[in-house]
Amino acid sequence: MKRTPKKFLLLGSGELGKEVVISAKRLGHTVIAVDKYAGAPAMQVADGFEVIDMLNAEALAEVVRKHAPDFIVPEVEAIRTEKLRDFEKSGITVVPTAEAAHLTMNRDAIRDVAAKELKLRTARFAYASSQSELAQQAELIGYPVVVKPVMSSSGKGQSTVKSRAKIADAWDYACQGMRGDKARVIVEEFIDFELEITLLTIKQKNGPTLFVDPIGHRQERGDYRESWMPARISPKLLAKAKKMAKSVTDRLGGAGIFGVEFFITKTEVIFSELSPRPHDTGMVTLISQDLSEFDLHVRAILGLPIPTIRYRGPSASAVILADRDGTNVGYEGVDKALSQKHTDVRIFGKPTSRPYRRMGVALANATTTNAARKLAVKTADAVQIIY
Repeated sequence: MKRTPKKFLLLGSGELGKEVVISAKRLGHTVIAVDKYAGAPAMQVADGFEVIDMLNAEALAEVVRKHAPDFIVPEVEAIRTEKLRDFEKSGITVVPTAEAAHLTMNRDAIRDVAAKELKLRTARFAYASSQSELAQQAELIGYPVVVKPVMSSSGKGQSTVKSRAKIADAWDYACQGMRGDKARVIVEEFIDFELEITLLTIKQKNGPTLFVDPIGHRQERGDYRESWMPARISPKLLAKAKKMAKSVTDRLGGAGIFGVEFFITKTEVIFSELSPRPHDTGMVTLISQDLSEFDLHVRAILGLPIPTIRYRGPSASAVILADRDGTNVGYEGVDKALSQKHTDVRIFGKPTSRPYRRMGVALANATTTNAARKLAVKTADAVQIIY
């Protein structure tokens, strides 16, 4: 990196994007935040913003022409990823690469790479483009099955189906949660796992692949509710997870942080999903260490050194959820939450709420992961959303 500032064009401006902006700004760089609605969290701290439909190829191209960024940093799934190849060919760095962004924005594409090309252990799976096809594939795999849109985020549209009688509901729910314009779902066998982890994997421009300590997480409705670290996993299985994560991120290439998700059983590591960017479960890194996943992402993008990551001990995060639709929301109890030692709170600043929308996150340190989890949940419960 010969000069500062560089210009980042952030495609997607939610809470994860907001922290990426803050990390980039701390190093003196310029960030333009883009999303489909005004007032998104990252827009509140960026140097400028644009409101467009990122699935509109011409609108996306116009924003790129206008701002002439050094880096295009995708942060959501609903992007016309085919255009990223054109931007890359013009000399702009797409993070991590245009191909990686395209593959990972679509669950079917990245699953095919992992299972068929790299031969990684995954759940048995199939695809369906209609309700009848979904029913047929679910019968072949065997109930229960998990149904997800091939393009979605934060668990939207994901459900577990225990019988054929619920297939219609699962198809409708998946369609409601889909992003983009692809009416397609992935249906996979239900894995009876002991633990689900995120292994944050850092690909550097000029250095070895690095790993953040494994993060355990708990989901509801397919979306993360708590995360904690370090997750309890045997050295043997962790080594296997690292090998699998390196395999798939080497295949994708580029530089940046990847959130690689695995199911952990007593004897197996099973690849689940991958995000080519900071992961929502990785919000715990805002309190667990000196360099958060967002700092690590920006350093990797810029080719800056990452000599070490210093950890602060067992840590946890718990989300602050909305329970209804609302505008001009407010918050009470932040003072009560922060009166507890070794805690912190992030309010995302989203302009509207809806049921189950993440509006903030509570963070905690403690002497054990169980104690940190309890403290994070207690801190989150202290914050009340006012509608």
